[in-house]
Amino acid sequence: MAMFTVWKFDDPEGAGKAARIVKDAASEGLITLVDHAVVEWPEGESQPKTHGVNDDAARSGGWGALWGLLIGALFFIPVVGAVAGAAIGGLSRALSSTGIKKDDLERIRAEIVPGTSGLFLISEQGDPDRFRERLHGLKATLISSNMSDAETRELKEMFGS
Repeated sequence: MAMFTVWKFDDPEGAGKAARIVKDAASEGLITLVDHAVVEWPEGESQPKTHGVNDDAARSGGWGALWGLLIGALFFIPVVGAVAGAAIGGLSRALSSTGIKKDDLERIRAEIVPGTSGLFLISEQGDPDRFRERLHGLKATLISSNMSDAETRELKEMFGS
């Protein structure tokens, strides 16, 4: 089963560094990286920058639509007040089959702000022990996951959060 996770880093470069580690681990078969996106939001910028989306179109399949919908709605459509609530509600209905809930979307939008970055991953588990070694010491906060509580706890331990 594909896992969807979103990790927050307390600096704009953190998610990019973590993405490189995850991609290296994937090339060694420690994890199956289906697709990913990086959102970097430098301090003082009005909008974040995104990259890593659909690096390998053959592998990523239809995930590009998810990234466009999710990241676009969360960070690039200016919404405030009641309009923001309606937009998040509509997005959560569109993403309900992925296991991403309205609370997750609200938390992502609230957590990834100027001066931070986010790593959005679609992955499948490979060798969890060796993968855990690669992630040791990364300071990241898991802000969204479609996994069970037990799976989420294990993944948080991998990232040392």
